[in-house]
Amino acid sequence: MERLACVSLPAFPLQLLLRSHPDWAGYPAVVIDEDKPQGSVLWVNDTALRAGVFPGHRYAAALSLAAGLRAGEVSPAETAQAVAALTRQLMRFTPEVEPSAQEPGIFWLNGSGLKRLYDSPKMWARAFHTEIKAQNFRADVVVGFTRFGTYAVAKAMRGVTVFRDPSEERRAAQKIPLDRLDLDPNFRATLFKLGIKTVGALLSLPPVGLRERFGPKAYRLYRMAAGELWAPLEPCPPEEPVRQRRILDDPENDSTRLLFLIKQLLHPMMAILAARSQALAALWLSFLLDRNGWLKEQIRPATPTLDSTQILDLIRLRLESVKFAAGVIEIELTAEEYPATREQLRLFAEKPTRDLDAANRSLARLRAEFGDDAVVQAKLTNGHLPEACFTWEPLSRVKLPEPQKESRKILVRRILAKPALLPAAPRRTHEDGWLMLGHQYGSVDKLTGPYVFSGGWWNREIQRDYYFAETRRGAIAWVYYDRVRRRWFLQGWVE
Repeated sequence: MERLACVSLPAFPLQLLLRSHPDWAGYPAVVIDEDKPQGSVLWVNDTALRAGVFPGHRYAAALSLAAGLRAGEVSPAETAQAVAALTRQLMRFTPEVEPSAQEPGIFWLNGSGLKRLYDSPKMWARAFHTEIKAQNFRADVVVGFTRFGTYAVAKAMRGVTVFRDPSEERRAAQKIPLDRLDLDPNFRATLFKLGIKTVGALLSLPPVGLRERFGPKAYRLYRMAAGELWAPLEPCPPEEPVRQRRILDDPENDSTRLLFLIKQLLHPMMAILAARSQALAALWLSFLLDRNGWLKEQIRPATPTLDSTQILDLIRLRLESVKFAAGVIEIELTAEEYPATREQLRLFAEKPTRDLDAANRSLARLRAEFGDDAVVQAKLTNGHLPEACFTWEPLSRVKLPEPQKESRKILVRRILAKPALLPAAPRRTHEDGWLMLGHQYGSVDKLTGPYVFSGGWWNREIQRDYYFAETRRGAIAWVYYDRVRRRWFLQGWVE
């Protein structure tokens, strides 16, 4: 006979909130739909419940009832991500796991065919119950025979419960109070008025009258509790292993160049693992040698990690010791996953995408090879003409840019070291067909300007009319007409 297990993580969004705020232990805590005084309370812990806070209260009312109340939002995306992570974790104990679509925190597991892996159903249940507890979740597990029976008992019983036969499960399920189940509040309140407070009392009602008075949902609940409605398990399909592949144009056997190619494949793999809330437990390196078959090597860090630098260092050491009989024409990386800790995921998310130390080391190499003047930065100065508004200064270290106080979009202008002479314009500059920048940019569609610059009367007279020239192919050139020389010049580009 097939065995079915139900895992219940009660008040799952509240557990997620408390896991992210361990310092809230001992305080009244609630999950709210929005952080506003009129926000509704969705889940409450026991401390808040004893203070008189119930689901459905307004956030402002809950604050007045419980001193030191802690509250927070748990987004549906965060809940879905946690459900997906737990599903993958439970798949280590059975390939068929179905998370509940209506009630997050409920999972069904198929225990058929696992007798040779576990001595008893109780050992199987304790194995994944211990794994879930290690992730700082509270979970209740019931191993039985039906979907409804295991679900109802898991909502009321603590710890691990295993039934020996279907009749024992049926008797236990009939004793479960209806307020433990996820029922419509109005339906449950009406049943309470009729004195119907347990699953067994619900089964004492006539099914036809129940359907006529309360509708098809109540009738479906009755049939599931009575064992008349059987719903097959709908397990999530197992995820494909995290794998990256690269086919090389030419055979390669240089370890440094191979390490560079592997680095390009490793970073996307780490991002995929982090999105799955997984860490890298082991990495398989597969090299297809030219006319010589596959060569496989395994890299295993001391502990599962998301630190690509640590993995690359291990790969470098392995490549230095490997002797390739022929050139490598294809590289394949395959990851072995392990649940990541919250600290690993937080560090991976907060790790800056730009490594400033690596950038400064690169600049030091450029200065050593080409001289100090090879690494410079532009600095704004007081000048009348565009080419006199900045100067070049040596750059010692790079740093992240400071956030702009202004919210308006700033156009970036790339100024040429020397203005480029342009072909003469037609008599009327707005006419179509002026190929100011050549055929590759198309003709000029629009000229915005002029912005007049004049001066130099004390030395050499300067009169320029600046324009933004938009071409048909989307380029924006920064040009000016020199009235003294009567010619057009390209000053730079706008991006």
